[in-house]
Amino acid sequence: MKRFFLEIAYDGTAYHGWQMQPNAVSVQEKLDRALQTLLRERVETIGAGRTDTGVHAKQLYVHFDSGNAQLINNPDRFIHSLNAVLPFDISVSRLLEVPPESHARFDASERSYEYHIHFTKDPFLINKSWQLRDRPNVQRMNEAAKLLLGKKDFGCFSKSNTQVFTNICTITEAKWEEIAEKLVFCITADRFLRNMVRAIVGTLLEVGAKGQPISFIKEVLASQDRSRAGTSVPAHGLYLTQIKYPYIDPIKEQH
Repeated sequence: MKRFFLEIAYDGTAYHGWQMQPNAVSVQEKLDRALQTLLRERVETIGAGRTDTGVHAKQLYVHFDSGNAQLINNPDRFIHSLNAVLPFDISVSRLLEVPPESHARFDASERSYEYHIHFTKDPFLINKSWQLRDRPNVQRMNEAAKLLLGKKDFGCFSKSNTQVFTNICTITEAKWEEIAEKLVFCITADRFLRNMVRAIVGTLLEVGAKGQPISFIKEVLASQDRSRAGTSVPAHGLYLTQIKYPYIDPIKEQH
């Protein structure tokens, strides 16, 4: 058996998230089925993380094992064949053979997300960005976002009853950018809790649009209470954008 990493991207609109589910269509289900068709064996992928229903991924790494590695002797040809089998809204851009102990989830050192907001009706942004009527105060939100940086307990931004060992995460970037007529929130951390980014965006909007003081972020963090934080924003504006590994050079390995 040999282990491989795949770099994939997908539009999450039609899927109930990344992870396989018994009564709903997931990205993982479609990818596993396509791999099984080409490799003629049972394949179970493991992703670097989960995305919820409607969330998109510009970059997600997954790993899988295969006993028919001879069918992958030409990575470019295999990627072409895999893309031909996959639905139009899921694509593969990279295939890497890695040591057998490599793990797409546990070895990831950094993950980045973006949340997209726009302000005027645009049919081309349906299910790709969240439309707000009024523009929030970006400067205040960026001041508040600075209070998120560092190693902290972010349980106040997590869905309740999630099975995790710790709510401690280290955020290294959290900022809003104005790009053309859109707002994009960029956040990077070593790990994220379930629903964390959408809850953070909703809480920052409490500061930028609803009059809460910048120190409101400190109060929410100290409370460790999800009910004190803002409402989770809609999933369709969220994108998983980058995952980093200590042993993958994004430039040298790029096809």
